[in-house]
Amino acid sequence: MQAARHSAPPAALTSSPSKERQRRRRRQLGDNSWGYLFLAPWIIGMLLFLAGPTLVSLYLSFTNFNLLNPPKWIGAMNYVRLFTMDSRYLTSLRVTFTYVAFAVPLNLAFALALAMLLNAKIKGLGLYRAVYYVPSLLGGSVAIAILWRQVFGPSGIVSQILAVFGVQGASWVSSPNSALWTLIMLHVWQFGSPMIIFLAGLKQIPKELYEAAVVDGAGRWQQFRMITVPMLTPVIFFNLILQIINSFQAFTPAFIVSGGTGGPLDSTLFYTLYLYLQGFGNFRMGYASAMGWVLLIIIGAFTALAFLSSKYWVHYEDER
Repeated sequence: MQAARHSAPPAALTSSPSKERQRRRRRQLGDNSWGYLFLAPWIIGMLLFLAGPTLVSLYLSFTNFNLLNPPKWIGAMNYVRLFTMDSRYLTSLRVTFTYVAFAVPLNLAFALALAMLLNAKIKGLGLYRAVYYVPSLLGGSVAIAILWRQVFGPSGIVSQILAVFGVQGASWVSSPNSALWTLIMLHVWQFGSPMIIFLAGLKQIPKELYEAAVVDGAGRWQQFRMITVPMLTPVIFFNLILQIINSFQAFTPAFIVSGGTGGPLDSTLFYTLYLYLQGFGNFRMGYASAMGWVLLIIIGAFTALAFLSSKYWVHYEDER
């Protein structure tokens, strides 16, 4: 009995670790309570306005829903119709892919070129940077889209400039051959945000690399190709992802320039515009929800491809 009494640990010793853990948890919860309180509006908003509608749209994509009658479950019929019975949907895919394929690289190239110019040592550089950033603030607005339609109209500035050289102007936004290109030019004109990011990346490149290249006899093109581009690849990758996502979601320019129809001859029928027409024009909310989920999958696939390919062309300083 004495041996057992001596071998059994005191009750205070067995309960103290658990009580200590409970006190530590309560203390930690109390310390973080203000943090949770400040996060609460964001969490509630995300659940109500993002997570909730997202799950509801997933359900509606498998239904026939016109806002007037209760949703009727039809399985995957909306997705089948998209790719087998709707020729305008396939047209919207072709227009959107063309837009993304040209608008994204042209925008990035133009932004990088201007960032390199603004990285030079010239007087009034701060003013130039502010002026060149203005289009990014105005580029996606309705007012600029209306202005763009006037600029490329039959009596717009472009036609007037061409008339000086004896070239007869035309309504560039009314022609099926040129309407999409005017929207691509509008996207390229919104170079402000990627330009600022490129400029920040250029500032991080060590000047010793360029000095060593000059000593070795490298020209400006060789410096750009062998130093600037490799050192900027993380920034290029970041801008590429943002531009891909933004380009697939482009809506306002096509809606304003085409008058909400995607014309002429569906040449500016962006994916998002056709989704809007189906959902709020034809009240086919189930069909529009299916289009939304296909667009989400497309953007996710392109983003995943960019991340998978990044290991072959994106270089980080901490890599060996």
